[in-house]
Amino acid sequence: MILELDCGNSFIKWRVLQADGVTPVEGGVVSSDSDLLASLSNADKFQLKKCRLVSVRTLEETDSLVASLVDVFGLSVARAVPAREMAGVRNGYEDYERLGLDRWLALLGGFRLASGACLVLDFGTAITADFVAADGEHLGGFICPGMPLMRNQLRTHTRRIRYDDIAAERAHESLAPGRTTVEAVERGCMLMLRGFVLTQLELARQYWGKDFVVFLTGGDANLVSGVVPDARVVPDLVFVGLAMACPLS
Repeated sequence: MILELDCGNSFIKWRVLQADGVTPVEGGVVSSDSDLLASLSNADKFQLKKCRLVSVRTLEETDSLVASLVDVFGLSVARAVPAREMAGVRNGYEDYERLGLDRWLALLGGFRLASGACLVLDFGTAITADFVAADGEHLGGFICPGMPLMRNQLRTHTRRIRYDDIAAERAHESLAPGRTTVEAVERGCMLMLRGFVLTQLELARQYWGKDFVVFLTGGDANLVSGVVPDARVVPDLVFVGLAMACPLS
């Protein structure tokens, strides 16, 4: 079986595939290396042989995780690395190694699935937007705070803003002007999120008219899916690109 890992700033997303590299067995999201090892500890269920991963963590953190995987499961581990060009896509950053690997893999996956121009919107701790033209040219993108960052900044720097996650979820039932602090904050952040999406769509239309595909990915993609009803929601878009960057024979 093949273990795939997307090691982000806040969480590790994992999934296990059959040896064919296509059929999913199980997956999940964890917040630490130890939680990941615990989730994979069922040797009868997960007969792991190989691993491929993408990480935006520090080299030391990534090395530590890889060492644990090798020690506990005896895996061979392949890591995604920056590239100037791959699978017909040309990295648009002036210094291509500075483009986040998760973004690079997501736009690789988007271009593969779209077979043409695409806008990739990833909603995680931060929100990223990337534009890939029909000829594979990555035009660049944007980064802004995601819902967790916006919410936490207000909680951290405004003394009277205090509420729990359950209250936050309830606040999302409407976008009417908030009549409580939690409603005002959550709905305000939501409107900023949607406004960001709409500006990306307008820019994409200026580039390509109607001839492009929009991909939504990341943990909060569902929050904006109604704004872009024709978008393709692909939760595992980074893994699509990871398989391209790290083929395992």
